Amino acid sequence: MAEDLKQTAQRKSSGRKRRGGGRSAKAAERRRETADRAPYIQRRLGTFNVLGEEGLALIEHNADLLLRDVGMEFRDDPEILDILRNAGADVKGERVRFEPGMCRDAIQATAPRQFKQHARNPANSIMIGGDNTVLMPSWGPPFVHDLDRGRRYATIDDFQTLVKIHHTIPYLHHSGGVVCEPVDLPANKRHLDMLLAHIRYSDRAFMGALIGAERAQDSIDMAKIVFGEAFIAENVCLYAVSNTNAPLVLDANMSGALKTYARNNQAVACTPWTLAGAMSPCTVAGTMTQVLAEALATLALLQWINPGAPCLMGSFASTMSMQSGAPTFGTPEAAKMVLASGQLARRLGVPLHTVGSLSASKLPDGQAQQEATWGLLMAMFAGANMINHATGWLEGGLCTGFEKTIIDADICGKVASLFEGIDLSDNAFAMDAIAEVGPGAHFLGSEHTQANFASAFFQPAIADNNSYEQWSVEGGLDAAQRANTRWKQLLAEYEEPALDASILEGLEEFIARRKASMPDQSYY
Repeated sequence: MAEDLKQTAQRKSSGRKRRGGGRSAKAAERRRETADRAPYIQRRLGTFNVLGEEGLALIEHNADLLLRDVGMEFRDDPEILDILRNAGADVKGERVRFEPGMCRDAIQATAPRQFKQHARNPANSIMIGGDNTVLMPSWGPPFVHDLDRGRRYATIDDFQTLVKIHHTIPYLHHSGGVVCEPVDLPANKRHLDMLLAHIRYSDRAFMGALIGAERAQDSIDMAKIVFGEAFIAENVCLYAVSNTNAPLVLDANMSGALKTYARNNQAVACTPWTLAGAMSPCTVAGTMTQVLAEALATLALLQWINPGAPCLMGSFASTMSMQSGAPTFGTPEAAKMVLASGQLARRLGVPLHTVGSLSASKLPDGQAQQEATWGLLMAMFAGANMINHATGWLEGGLCTGFEKTIIDADICGKVASLFEGIDLSDNAFAMDAIAEVGPGAHFLGSEHTQANFASAFFQPAIADNNSYEQWSVEGGLDAAQRANTRWKQLLAEYEEPALDASILEGLEEFIARRKASMPDQSYY
């Protein structure tokens, strides 16, 4: 009897090994997936041009007229006004006007076309520019949502959880920035805890704080602890966005961060943020003229601060409901705007930063995925180099959804596979396999199929392709319910990437010192 039990246990153990070897095998597989995943997408499909030469030239001409005749305001930052005055701009009060071609000449003279952002794990460093695309998670929402707890204000625990989940997703390439706004922490100090979460719980590249010179400097000081002061002086280790206040305004919070990053040679995406019909004209051509004018002025400012500083032309241009005034996403007009932005950035000679899986839906439903898929595909066909909000965005940016993150991750994987193009290797042509199978047979058991079945087609994590009967027996779960199970699985399997103890100690000491230096504030 004892011998029979021993043999049964051995058979069960052997079966477990054949099925994958249990927990240790799963961990090993995760490590292989992490090691094999690409640090960014290298696009092999071409871009889609929505404008011809005449249309592009008209937009550029009209943007120059806007900058000459209307100008742009740079508010509450006298130093910025001095920089612009010294560069030759016409400064009257806070209104600044630029002669046609002045901004473009400054950008094209010194702005790099491509550069690397370093991650603390060199395997995850990214190349920004060229035919490369980097996907980043959602940014900035004060609320989070999951099927278990519903919609709620975000906390630092939610923030850390999202960073961990994002780290496990192979189709994201960047840890991002404010993946949700942890409202349980003081507004003037929470950037420190958010930066620590990115550094500790992920070893990908990350964003610095965007609001104000002081927080930008905190980000740089923390990056120096991670990478070393000498390394930071010579390399890009932080990524930031400087949003205009459309129409035609850059405020001190944005210009303060911009000049701090520029002087430290860290990357800035100069990004007009517009909703057509409210913050820009309700026409595509009018909006793109304003977007280009704001981008030209801001990019030129960055180059006048530090010639050669890494930068991107940004574009967040979408539409609004003309009935309610609410933001709308996934529209054909927004698609035209991002495609045109790609063309304008390529003519200017700088990388493009834009947005991806946006939705006004409140839940991870059909509307959310229709809008998200449309937006992400259009950004890819625009040739975007950095795509923010590739996962998680709900409710017009007010909310990050845990299930939406997982569903979007599958979309990210699909576009990555699509933009790899068609494999034309000998293995892909499979001439021997066709000859082996011959007329009238099938390929299911062929040697070629057996060798390639695991990687032949993209396999989404949460799609259900079983029969109705099998799906019903397994609980009849919809996509959001399957995504709920998936993010919990990813979180359970998450392994914290190694970080030198002295670096973590240095970061914690810096944060404690900075927090002690200022009183708590509940507002920005």
